[in-house]
Amino acid sequence: MAGGLKIGELAKASGLTVRALHHYDEIGLLSPSGRTDGGHRVYSEDDVVRLQQIASLRQLGLSLDEIRACLDQPQYSLLKIVEMQAEKLRETLQLEARLLDRLEKIAKQLRSAEKVSTTELLQVIQEMNMYEKYYTPAQLGELEERKEKLGEKRIEEVQAEWPRLMAEVKAEMEKGTDPHTERVRDLAARWKGLIDEFTGGNAGITKSLSNVWKQESRVGGYDTGEMRKLMEYLAPVFPK
Repeated sequence: MAGGLKIGELAKASGLTVRALHHYDEIGLLSPSGRTDGGHRVYSEDDVVRLQQIASLRQLGLSLDEIRACLDQPQYSLLKIVEMQAEKLRETLQLEARLLDRLEKIAKQLRSAEKVSTTELLQVIQEMNMYEKYYTPAQLGELEERKEKLGEKRIEEVQAEWPRLMAEVKAEMEKGTDPHTERVRDLAARWKGLIDEFTGGNAGITKSLSNVWKQESRVGGYDTGEMRKLMEYLAPVFPK
């Protein structure tokens, strides 16, 4: 690009609009390094490098003001920003791979069943979105590994155990049983054991799980309000 690119040429080559480039100039985000004798803006190779940095940071979700602040810091080199964008893309691909896996499992269920209700499908969609809302890509990957390690049989056993355990805790709570009794302590230990099977003892996943129960109204078919009451009852003797 000997001599540089005029604004129209840069717009065409980059896929941006001339208006966007004018705006970048006006706010001091990207100003052309030179002008032609006729007064036309001319962008140099360094300007194109900066434009690449801007595009990458925009894809990462930063506002134009945030991008300008970043580019004023020397540590945000082109290499650093490209690496950040690549990491973000890897996370996106991981999420999409997990979504594909879930969709394939739903398709398998649909093939084997005569009919799946709209309510069931909506519940699946809700839970898919919920997981991606509360768990980081790394946590989702670890949860997938936990699932494979536990195996389908154990997962089914745990799913069957939860309603039984909740019913037992609720019965003791409604009877007014002191949480410090051996009976309730045993229930709390069983509860903690099931959680640990899900989280693998990962403190970050445990925190994300707690946020799910605090902020969602229903999870896995359970009323989270009811769940929170049971957890508050067990809190005084819940194992650390």
